[in-house]
This record gives sequence, structure tokens and C-alpha cells, in this order.
Amino acid sequence: MKIISRFRLAVVLVLSTASLFAQTKEKAVSLLPDSFAGWTITGKATTGTDPSAIDLQQAATMKEFGFTDSSWATYSSGDNHVTLKAARFADATGAYGAFTFYRQPQMKTEEIGMMAVSQNEIVLFFKTNVLVQAKFDKITVMTAASLRELANQLPVAGGTAATLPTLPGYVPHKDVVPNTAKYIVGPAGYASSGSQIPAQIVDFSRGAEVLTVKAQADGGTSDLMLVSYPTPQIAMAKVKEFEAANPKDQNVTFAVKRTGPIVAAVTGAISEKGARAVLNDVNYEAEVTWNENTGLSKRDNIGNLVIGGMMLAAMIFVVSVGTGAIFGFGRVFLRKVLPARYAPKEEQSDFIRLELKD
Repeated sequence: MKIISRFRLAVVLVLSTASLFAQTKEKAVSLLPDSFAGWTITGKATTGTDPSAIDLQQAATMKEFGFTDSSWATYSSGDNHVTLKAARFADATGAYGAFTFYRQPQMKTEEIGMMAVSQNEIVLFFKTNVLVQAKFDKITVMTAASLRELANQLPVAGGTAATLPTLPGYVPHKDVVPNTAKYIVGPAGYASSGSQIPAQIVDFSRGAEVLTVKAQADGGTSDLMLVSYPTPQIAMAKVKEFEAANPKDQNVTFAVKRTGPIVAAVTGAISEKGARAVLNDVNYEAEVTWNENTGLSKRDNIGNLVIGGMMLAAMIFVVSVGTGAIFGFGRVFLRKVLPARYAPKEEQSDFIRLELKD
């Protein structure tokens, strides 16, 4: 018994040491480089896997977006300094969602990474699955160029993990207010959206993805919400619940539309005509990509097998009839053309008769 207890203790110590080593190794890996575009790190970068270190108030929202780890550090270039905070997510969808969550309408659009905005000395951008916030002491003409070089040095994801969500593509861009779109994948983020439609109607347990945006129509501003579900059947069942969520306020127009797996809802102080005009610009277009064998090729289709068998039988029948015709009618034809050579034997020799009498 003592030997077994000691063995268990040894196993626990080994596993604990391995786990501690793995955590230490994970924390030692920084998302930020030691230098970029003339900026040099001051001290060492701090790393962590707790989203509350990035944003204590929105840690649950960061987890919904697939937060994995973060790094932050201070850099200097001459007398100028910048503090960088980088957060990594499981894929580009999470980084895009976090980017829209922190983006504000008054921010200015920049060309850094995949998307970027700025306000005074703060620049926010993301590239695939990494979101970066930069806070400068002062902005210079080379600030954007420096951050573009930083974006090229980030350890970003590739393949399908670098693919952005498709739902923002269905927003009617001609009607929306710039930098107001918010991409949401869970109830924590949805609670901060201020939407009048209850979260239980959206039902994130059914795989819902939400995008909210401000839209202008008929001289007023409304809230447009797109909710994407895995299948059109789920969206069809949810439409009635959305329609029942009408706030029934005389000063507020509420309209709902379903297009494919997307449910669109407009709420705001605009006319019914304006609300319908916004919804008419939301139209789902299916994109089919074949990335695996579906078993529906000509080779796998049982109907093609039956047709092929019937064609083979027909060919055998034709060959058999043709061969019989050649052998049957060919001999008759040869007797007509070359009677001396192909005449019957009884015509080629005399008839032998035996005169046998008692």
C-alpha cells in the first residue's frame, strides 16, 4: 500500500510540474516583437491568458469571442512612447467581433491590418486573429506606417482561421452610419448592445450570430439588427417570435423580415416606408462551396448505374442480333453470288441409289 501511495504521489508531482512548465512556457511567448519601425521595447512584454487583464468589465464578452492570450508592452522612439496591448483569439471572427465591440462611431477609419480606426492618440486595428490597441504620447506622420510594419510582424493565423464572418456582408452599406456595426456571438456581448429585442428571443443556444448597426432612412436613424442562424428552418421559426417582440410604441416603428437563414429587424423613429426600405436592401445570397465528397457524383449515383447496365444489355443484344444476321443471311447471299462454291452438297454430287431387290 505504501508503494502504491508513493507511486500516486510521484505521478501527481510529475503532472503538476509538467502543467506548471506548460503554463510558464505559454506565458513566456509574447505576441509583440522586441522592435519595429524604429520603436524599441522598454523592459519586457507582459503576457497572460486571463481576459480580465485586458478588460476587467468585459472579460465574459472576450471569452465569447474566443480569447486565448494577450501581451502588452511599452516602446520608445526618441522622446515618443507608445503602449501596445495585443489580444489573440481563436480565429479572425473573434478578433473582428472584439474590434467592432471597442470601435466607436466618432473614430476615423485607417488603413492598417485588416481594419483599423483611430481617435486622437489611440489606434485600434486587427489582423486575422490578433487585435491591437496602440496608445501614443503623440501622433506623427509616420504613425500609421509604423503600425503597418507592426501588423506584418504579428504571429497571425492562416487558413480558415483567418476568414472573416459573412454576416457583415449583408448590411446595406448605403444606409448605415459608419463605424456603428457591432458583431455579437453571445449573451454577454448582446447585453451591451442596448437592443430592445430580448436575448431569449435571439437564442444564442441555437448558434445565432448577431450584427447591429445604425441605419439612416426617411430622414431618421434606426437600429438595424441581423441575426443569422445555422439553417433557414430555424430562422423561419424565429420570425414569429421576433414579430411578437414589437415594443408597441406609437413613436417607434418596428419591422421584421426573413431572408434565407437571416432574420432582420428594424427599430426606430422612422416611417413604416423607411423601415421597409432598409429591410429591402437586406437579401441573402447562398454561396455553395464543395470542400468534401458528398457522394452525389456520377460514379456514386445508383441511377447512373442502372442506366449503364441497361445500355450494356442493349449493346449486347444489338451485337447478338447483328452476328446472327451476318451468319444467317450472309450464307444465303454467298449462295446467290457464288453458287459454284457455296452450293449445297446435294447439288454438287450425283444422287447414289441402291437397287436392292429380294
